[in-house]
Amino acid sequence: MDIPQEHSAGGVVIRWKGAQTQVAVIRPASSKALALPKGHLNPGESCEAAAARELWEETGIHGKLKGKLGDICYRYSFRGRLISKVVSFFLFFYEAGEINELEPAMRKEVAEALWMDTQEGLMALSYPGERDILAKALKRI
Repeated sequence: MDIPQEHSAGGVVIRWKGAQTQVAVIRPASSKALALPKGHLNPGESCEAAAARELWEETGIHGKLKGKLGDICYRYSFRGRLISKVVSFFLFFYEAGEINELEPAMRKEVAEALWMDTQEGLMALSYPGERDILAKALKRI
């Protein structure tokens, strides 16, 4: 049995507010989860380009790419089918934009985008793999 494969990309966007480091996080419209911005690759799109696009679409901000942090691999069930998924995450440093200023159409996907203290984010992100990715980012900065 062949398991369908999906590939998404996302980012950890860091900014400095005085001595404090903050990370951009989202609350998806479909759940109460707190997550990192991420989404599917468009046809022909690189992982890095998809991550940057998803950052803009889901948070309203732009970042400067600093490198790949790693992949999260998991399986999930959708409409009775098992799907294998890889999400590639990249580190970005904040450059421009206003958090949570999203295109109206994006409100179907994202209820809120916000800055959070990175240490708080290590505990508050809903998914263990994403907490691990944030920890990797903090070791790198």
